[in-house]
Amino acid sequence: MADPNGHDHWFEGLADHMGAAYLRYSFTRGTDQEVDALVEALGLQDGERVLDVGCGPGRHAHALARRGIEVVGVDISQRFVDIANENAPVGATFERVDARRLDYEADFDAAISLCQGAFGLAAGPAAEGSTALDPDLEVLEGMARAVRPGGRIALSAFSAYFQLRYLEDSDVFDAATGVNHERTVVRSEQGVDADVDLWTSCFTPRELRLMVHAIDGLELRELWSVTPGEYTPAPPDIDHPEWLLIADRTG
Repeated sequence: MADPNGHDHWFEGLADHMGAAYLRYSFTRGTDQEVDALVEALGLQDGERVLDVGCGPGRHAHALARRGIEVVGVDISQRFVDIANENAPVGATFERVDARRLDYEADFDAAISLCQGAFGLAAGPAAEGSTALDPDLEVLEGMARAVRPGGRIALSAFSAYFQLRYLEDSDVFDAATGVNHERTVVRSEQGVDADVDLWTSCFTPRELRLMVHAIDGLELRELWSVTPGEYTPAPPDIDHPEWLLIADRTG
């Protein structure tokens, strides 16, 4: 079904409405802790190149660039790309790219996708017309191609365990696909509310391990239970809302 606004993904309309107000949400306040944890876990060094997939307004990319790491941020929302480019620190650049169609080839030392910026948003209406077994796997495959041999990948994903444990009245969880459909309200920079739909894929640790195993040359290193702003090496459980997956590109 064609989008009346010419968008390629349902998230674009949501991002157009929120704009910079996205950065007012509480889950964005732990950026520095998350980036510090990723720098350590991925062994990132000054001058290395990182691809930030689904970068949103660029909060992680900006923080990485301030630490001396070169970052290319990509997002399907042109509105978010424009915000990210405003006052971007040296070393951070941004462009509109569909994460389902990444065409980089061993160009980066690491690739990240955090806070369901891309990985986790490829199902629901975004999967219409896709022939992939799992549309989110397409995002991970593109990230794996983007990093050089010896490179690293980090991504966060919603926990299916947590989602079902704390399912809200406004949520409709599709048990067949693992996709949660939520009707919620988001606010613009001018304080205008809009009712929106969200479709988010939720995952189990086993599913994430199998996705990594399905990609040649990608090996799982760590899988943690985390909360936004609290990226620490906790083993998988049912009490944290997200997983943080770290994998190595071996060849």
